[in-house]
Parts: sequence; structure tokens; C-alpha cells
Amino acid sequence: MESKISHNMGRREWIMLLILSVLWGGSFFFVGVAVKELPPLTIVTLRVLFAALILWVVLLLLGYQVPKSVKVWLALFLMGMLNNVIPFSLIVWGQTHIASGLASILNATTPLFTVVIAGMLLTDERITAQKLVGIVIGFIGVVVLIGPSSLKGLGTHTLAQIAILGAAISYGLAGVYGRRFKKMGINPMIAAAGQVTASAILLLPIAIFIERPDQLTLPGIEVWLAIIGLVVFSTVLAYLLYFRILSSSGATNLLLVTFLIPVSAILLGSVVLGESLEVEHFIGMGFIGIGLSAIDGRIWDRIKFRLITIKSKRPPSSAID
Repeated sequence: MESKISHNMGRREWIMLLILSVLWGGSFFFVGVAVKELPPLTIVTLRVLFAALILWVVLLLLGYQVPKSVKVWLALFLMGMLNNVIPFSLIVWGQTHIASGLASILNATTPLFTVVIAGMLLTDERITAQKLVGIVIGFIGVVVLIGPSSLKGLGTHTLAQIAILGAAISYGLAGVYGRRFKKMGINPMIAAAGQVTASAILLLPIAIFIERPDQLTLPGIEVWLAIIGLVVFSTVLAYLLYFRILSSSGATNLLLVTFLIPVSAILLGSVVLGESLEVEHFIGMGFIGIGLSAIDGRIWDRIKFRLITIKSKRPPSSAID
């Protein structure tokens, strides 16, 4: 039986979720620099390979032991498949056929799939009307934020769009499946290290076979700095936060980060690259904020409580007459 978690996130969990969105939002910047000189699968493989090395060095220095159980490693390999190998490969292939804006919107369906999957498979993450409404509002916010014009390609290159939706489903399954690591007594740091290790083992032969990285020209310092940023911030630190939030707040709450990543990416673009913020960006962020607050529930519960209190303090109509 699944161990129980808190349905509502506290301030600490929301802060971790915001930090996670910044770390993953920053990956768009790092990948944008690296992809100028390196092919996509090579970037992904370097990302998980170096992240695995860093995490295991840190873990061994802290006194953690490498898991010896075959059962644990099978779980980590399946998590690596669901959370990295399958979605990364589908997104990379899909984005060669459709615009990145449309891909981002399709990827933002992740919480919708997660709510359905978690509702079917987990006893403590049931679907509620309030949560579903909040996710729909948040998704509308992502569409507005990225730009409704990105939807123009919807219906063309159907297989590519199905691939991105497949990645979103895979992320949802990973979030639900990853709940078992808490039940198995696996520390979030071990889970993070094991997952990226499994992903590196699975991706390395694929990247070598398809992209022949040994035949590439050695990239410049700017690209290596981008890879370092991608590894340290968007992978090592990000996955440590990912598994901590997952163990305390559940799959549905964790994958709300999908709504926040476009916000972080746009704000980082404004601050770091000097990109302009348009009116639709603020409107989209507003929708996302309303959606997240509806899912969290506490603000709406306070509003309901105040309305009930005001109503109970009103004198009966007969007394007024």
C-alpha cells in the first residue's frame, strides 16, 4: 500500500517547486547555447552522464552506499526510462517537426495526465473538481503565456504532436511510479543518482550509434560552460529537489512545475538576455497563478470560510423587517 502524503503543499514545498522551475527553466538557455555545436542526444547524454558522476562522488563523500539490491536497480532503471530516456527522446524527435512553442504547450498537459494517472493508481491522490479546474486554468495560462499563435500548427505533423503528448504521459507515469522510492526506503539523493545513472547507461549507446559524437569537432568554452550549467543546476540540484517534493507532496503537486517552467524561462530571458515582456506574458502568468492557487486550495478555503462567516453574522430577513 502507498504511504500517505500531504495533499496540500506547505510554504517550504512551494519554495522548492519555484526553485525547481527556475532550474529547469534555465535549461532552455543552457541547451540553446550547447545545441549550436552539439547534437541533441549528445547533449542529453552528457547531461545525465556527468550528473551521475557528480552525484555519486557527493554521495560517497557523505557516506552513502551504492544500492546492491537488484530490485532497487530495476526500479531506478524503469524510473530513468520513464523520466528521462523516453520523454527526452520523444521531445527531441518531436521538436524536429513542430515549433518549440507548440511543443511547450503540448508538454504542459503533463499535470492533466498526472491527475488522471494518479487518480486511477493512487488512493491518496484522487481527482477533485477543484484540482481539475485549477489545472485547466493553469493550462490556459501556459497557452496565453507562450502565445495562442503557437497553436497554428495543431493538427499538422500529427505523429510529432503525439510524440510530445507521449512524453507528457511518460512524465506523469514517472511521477506516480517514483512514489514507490519512499516506500522502499530509498533516500531522495540515492533515487536522483540512480535514475540519472540508469539514464546514462541507456542513452550512451543510442547517442553513439545515431550521432557519432566521437567524430564531432571539440566544442568551444562557451558550450562547455553551458553543459556545466545544465549538469549542475538543471540536473543535479533539480533532481534532488524533484525527489524531495515527490516524497512529501505527491506526483500531482510535483508536476505543477510544468506550468511554472515557461514562466521561469520567460523571466530568465528578460533578466539575462534582455528580452522584452509583453502584455500576454503577464496575463498568462496571472492565469497560472489563479490555477495554482485553486489547486493548492488554501486561499479558496479562506474565501469560503469568510463568506460563510459573513453569511452567518447577517440577521435573518424577518428580523430586518
